[in-house]
Amino acid sequence: MPAYRPLKVTVVDPNGVDSSPNARPMSTASDESRATTAAETGGQPSIDFEGTSNPYIDYQSIDLLLSLQHPRSTGYDEMCFIVMGQVKELLFRGIHHELVNAKHQIDQDQLEAAMEILHRAVVFLDYLADSWNVLSTISSDGFNQFRDSLGTASGQLSFMYRHVEFALGNKSRRLADAHRNLPHIWPGIENALNSPSLYDSVIALLSRRGLPIANSALDRDWAEPYQLNQSVQDAWRMVYQDRQPYEDLYGLGEQLLLLDTQFSVYRWRHYVTVERIIGNKPGTGGSSGVAWLEAVTKLRFFPELWSVRSS
Repeated sequence: MPAYRPLKVTVVDPNGVDSSPNARPMSTASDESRATTAAETGGQPSIDFEGTSNPYIDYQSIDLLLSLQHPRSTGYDEMCFIVMGQVKELLFRGIHHELVNAKHQIDQDQLEAAMEILHRAVVFLDYLADSWNVLSTISSDGFNQFRDSLGTASGQLSFMYRHVEFALGNKSRRLADAHRNLPHIWPGIENALNSPSLYDSVIALLSRRGLPIANSALDRDWAEPYQLNQSVQDAWRMVYQDRQPYEDLYGLGEQLLLLDTQFSVYRWRHYVTVERIIGNKPGTGGSSGVAWLEAVTKLRFFPELWSVRSS
């Protein structure tokens, strides 16, 4: 195990942090005010501010954000593990924002806007997958120095990740119920569980465009995970066999497939990294560990977009 121990450096005095989750009061600016400021400073960054904060800190609550890393052991790698875990939660937040807005645009038949938004979601996922580049620097013995400090904390309890999966149609009542005891989180999870997913909106779009979709795909229990539907596969086959009248639907299908692919890359890298670090040990949150992660690497959010390639 690493013999060196981390130096603990205080970068934020928590006693001075405004811990409110609300946006902090700020003034607005304009091209004119920025030009005036640049003239006054001679083009140098501003350094004089009133009060006990500055606009950058206030805009993003940076002092609060950087006061939330609390290693619980003397293991050197724990700070890396915490920082990257929080980075991933922020990326899940960003991905979810894009998925919700892409769905809204699809519901409004605005496919060009939806595909622009989905492109960003794909880039987010690419960045998310690269988070394993950093996490994979944690060695097996380094992880063992702080693993016990995790207790039963597990990424399976990430409600933001659950929001992303639910937005994409991988619903689970059981995993949703893990958040039932959280009154500030449960209503959002429950609503996401029982609402149509992004792909459900895409299927409704196919129907609006005149493609024959079975009622079983258009009116179902949204809390159930999506299962391959033959009528949806047949509709995608029509799109792919004759692109010209459905060029925008074809483009949407390809963008969704890319999204699914990038998510699979993220899951695969998660599986491989965990297998390298803990082998076949059980996960911290009660799962079988790598066996669970290996199983979910086979999940496809948009199964017909994969199966249609064989037909």
